[in-house]
Amino acid sequence: MKKFVCIDIGGTSIKYGLALEDGIIIDKSSMDTEALEKGGFGILEKMKTIVRKYISDNNISGICISTAGMVDPEAGKISYALEHLIPNYTGMEIKKEIEREFNIRCEVENDVNCAGLGEMWIGSGKDSKSSICMTIGTGIGGCVILDNKLVRGFSNSAGEIGYMNINGETFQDLASTTSLVKRVAKVKSLNEKDINGKIIFDLAKNNDEDCLNEIDNMIKSLSIGIANIAYLINPQVIILGGGIMAQEEFLKPKIEKELKNTLIPSVYNNTKIEFAKMQNDAGMLGALYNYLQKVY
Repeated sequence: MKKFVCIDIGGTSIKYGLALEDGIIIDKSSMDTEALEKGGFGILEKMKTIVRKYISDNNISGICISTAGMVDPEAGKISYALEHLIPNYTGMEIKKEIEREFNIRCEVENDVNCAGLGEMWIGSGKDSKSSICMTIGTGIGGCVILDNKLVRGFSNSAGEIGYMNINGETFQDLASTTSLVKRVAKVKSLNEKDINGKIIFDLAKNNDEDCLNEIDNMIKSLSIGIANIAYLINPQVIILGGGIMAQEEFLKPKIEKELKNTLIPSVYNNTKIEFAKMQNDAGMLGALYNYLQKVY
């Protein structure tokens, strides 16, 4: 069975591994991205190091890359990345550089799109024809899949739902993990570096009133965004991913209750809310699925 190198580049960490064409990951690991310290050129070198690790002992059929930033999937380049998050990444021609170095075909896609493709292939979106995958973390990203096809938009920016305007603020400024941490830190007079999503949920489960209130505020904003997407796209399933969504048992009943009050019954009753199953592997698997769809 053919083997593929799969690399998922996030702002904090790079997850990578060796996978078979049926989606079975036979080896995986991770490393720090060091995005601010190394920038785009450092990330490219890390990609090359990962490929070299696997290429010496394996017959590699392809290199599959999922990455943060807006991606031109045909050219396999970064069309835009926030400079204050990943310096010198905009314009990086990943596909060209990797293929020139190793003479093996490489395909590149946006990380949230890959997460959505991975979930559609063998995760929470399996057997659905239309889905929206949302990742809630530092910001909020989205992937739109209709009739089993990724919707990229005219300039490859479809799914940039974090920039949606809700009452004068962006969706991600209201409902991301980052915004939750900022609000809790402010109300508790803490430094933002001294608190994170896990701490907030641990406190909430012990009935900390500040944390419970701010989580409820986040859920209200999240539900408004989900409702707007549901009205526009009418997907069969909406998949919620990102680190914070590991709190499924705590969050799911709250989100479903809020959505029931936000959506009209005919839409609410026909929209499944699921939590991502593939977790940290979704990006790698989606990168592989994207490669297989394009090449085979």
